[in-house]
Amino acid sequence: MRVNRVRIPRKRIGVAIGEDGEVKKDIENRTNTKIDFDSKTGEAIIKSNDEKPLQSFIARDVLKAIGRGFSPKRAFRLFYKDMYFEQIDITRYAGSSKKSQARLRGRVIGRDGKTRQIIEQNTDVLLSIYGKTIAMIGKPDQLQIARKAVHMLLNGVPHSRVYNFLEKERNKIAKRMGLWRK
Repeated sequence: MRVNRVRIPRKRIGVAIGEDGEVKKDIENRTNTKIDFDSKTGEAIIKSNDEKPLQSFIARDVLKAIGRGFSPKRAFRLFYKDMYFEQIDITRYAGSSKKSQARLRGRVIGRDGKTRQIIEQNTDVLLSIYGKTIAMIGKPDQLQIARKAVHMLLNGVPHSRVYNFLEKERNKIAKRMGLWRK
């Protein structure tokens, strides 16, 4: 028996369990694991058999994604092949100042969610800005582009330059796939 642990915010445990335990059951069924929650500490204990140890890591990443603000539906994208979870700690850029953290979250979200939407549309990466982190779900090459765009924003690069970068990257991918036209 393999045991994997992940801590998620206590406020998100209810989302990870779901109504009548449906989200938890779905994760357990898809990954062939057993999950127990400690609502006092926010820890999820994931137990899996040793035959398929990677399944416990997938369950862990799905729970991490839910803990970082993704809806279960969006977090379940991690069940697909070649999909990965990543997060960036905003405090690396803003320190412990709540005001600086809020400003940086705002830069990544953008007015009415515009910047987040542009990143998602141009990279096919899902973003969640929650607490002190920016979490992402996507394929490795897409994550690399989204990560660079987020780092640019956190480093104060003007939004217009980030949008231009994303458009250029999208065009490079389209050209490689034979979808680009002059």
